[in-house]
Amino acid sequence: MNVFYEESGSFKVGSIVSKSDASFQVDTQHGKRAKIKAANIILEFSSPLDTFLTEADGLSAEIDLDFLWECCGSDEFAYEDLAREYWGHSPSAVEAAAIVERLSGAPMYFYKKGKGRFKAAPEEALKAALAGLERKKREQEQITAWADELAAGRLPEPIGRQLMALLFRPDKNALEYKAFEQACKQTALPPLRLADRVGGIPSVPEYLLAGFLMEYFPNGTGFHLSEPPTPVAADELPLADVRAFSIDDAATTEIDDALSLTPLANGNARVGIHIAAPTLGIAVGSALEHTVYSRLSTVYFPGDKITMLPDDVVQSFTLSEGQNCPALSLYVEVTPDFEPVAFENRIELVPIAANLRHAELEKHFNEETLVNDPGVDYPFKHELTWLWHFANALEKRRGKYDPLRVQPVDYNFAIDDGKVRITPRKRGAPMDKLVSELMILANSEWGRMLGEAGIPGLYRAQTLGKVRMTTRPEPHTGLGVAQYAWSTSPLRRAADFVNQRQLMAMIRGEKAPFEQNDAMLFGILRDFDAAYSAYLGFQDRMEYFWCLRWFGQEGISEVTAVYLKDDLVRVDGVPLRLRVGGMPDMAAGTRVRLAIARIDELMQEIECRYLGQVEGEQRPADDDDEG
Repeated sequence: MNVFYEESGSFKVGSIVSKSDASFQVDTQHGKRAKIKAANIILEFSSPLDTFLTEADGLSAEIDLDFLWECCGSDEFAYEDLAREYWGHSPSAVEAAAIVERLSGAPMYFYKKGKGRFKAAPEEALKAALAGLERKKREQEQITAWADELAAGRLPEPIGRQLMALLFRPDKNALEYKAFEQACKQTALPPLRLADRVGGIPSVPEYLLAGFLMEYFPNGTGFHLSEPPTPVAADELPLADVRAFSIDDAATTEIDDALSLTPLANGNARVGIHIAAPTLGIAVGSALEHTVYSRLSTVYFPGDKITMLPDDVVQSFTLSEGQNCPALSLYVEVTPDFEPVAFENRIELVPIAANLRHAELEKHFNEETLVNDPGVDYPFKHELTWLWHFANALEKRRGKYDPLRVQPVDYNFAIDDGKVRITPRKRGAPMDKLVSELMILANSEWGRMLGEAGIPGLYRAQTLGKVRMTTRPEPHTGLGVAQYAWSTSPLRRAADFVNQRQLMAMIRGEKAPFEQNDAMLFGILRDFDAAYSAYLGFQDRMEYFWCLRWFGQEGISEVTAVYLKDDLVRVDGVPLRLRVGGMPDMAAGTRVRLAIARIDELMQEIECRYLGQVEGEQRPADDDDEG
């Protein structure tokens, strides 16, 4: 005797070797012995084993499902009864097996209710299931059509609309995603390669920007505000008796800080550090404040930026030349030996006499002219020279002054019609040091004042080499200060905006917007820290691309670099670190020559080959400062 049984969702046959109430020992068609539970045995038969399944499959395929469903009625039934009614006689084993296969293979039509028992699906449920099946069929036809178009090098319009989402944040249930995935398999191309092949990547920078915007600006970069900032009346604040000036590059529109220098009758000098005061015109709880706490920072990247505040707000509070601008000022009384002896805060209107720009200023105010003055006059020469000496004194007070130190290099990127210009700038250039030291002084002193007043703020701290954010004053060992509260860029950073709110309340003797252990302040800290890191990461990715573009644009096939550690090097002339396979052991700081073997702008890849050392030259292995 033989048996017809179900195992793992499929039907099989075998010859009975032995049986019990619980199980059968059978030899399968393929000569293997198997133990089959009695509950899985559907029927026993004596007809030939080798043709049974073939005959049953053939009969099953000929059974009309709709007719079979109509024969069933609405009650639960046994397959033997339905087989007898369908065939019109007592069915053979093959005919009975054919009915079982057809019933089991149509779960939309028939529900399994136990061994050999079924129930016809209700009419409404069957209609819904069949409609769903037809919809899936149409969807698969659409998926296949789109996938074939993509494989042929054409971009279907519906997929074109979703392409960036498919690359960065795909909905894996969407037909567009399934078609794109299918096309990737058909062409054996990764998604980005396929997108480029069908013309969906207009440029790599646009692709990178699209991914960033999708993640951090899903509603676009525009501002949807109905309320303007509150203007500060000319008679609302006292007018400072200074001639202040700012120092920025030509592209800067958010001018946060300006400086002034005034001689005092006692022989000392008064240094003014003047910071734009947007908090005077942005009300607590307003839509503009919400914008600050949602955007959190201006985003900078080569060729463009996404500002934290709308242009009209920036223009209302930026420290523009020829204007009396609302500002929060820190005045520092300094002795002739450049020792700070007194500090004073003022909320005032500050006359901005000039917006000095790097490109013009550096021609006259640089390391060489400070050492050997050629006698050429230029705007604010006396103030700049005096403040530079003060900056050196401040650097010494922080324990960071080292005239022999090789200064790290920063880079400016300028993009013009797809071409990039990368300009190196020494971080310790006189005008940079002048501004940075005075901003460090202001951030440190304002942080101290907030701490002594018991008012929380947003601080940058560094201990044991790790930089983190905190709401209480803690040392920043990398800068050599007891505390460091970002306060000097309120037009560009939410942390500075928050600290300015706190400082304004402290100066006016009012209740601070945020008190100790304020949950909202901790939330802003967390969000700002995460967003600021993400924005810097995006800037790095964009700069990485433009470095690759620059190599090709300039026809550069060989570069020099500084060996850092393991297989990591820092390339000369651009802000680029690379891993180079096959590097021999050498001392950190050793300069090496590298051949550029391959650049793939689309995939953001560069491969270099080690050529050898640059004899007799060594540079610092690492020049990163934590700020």
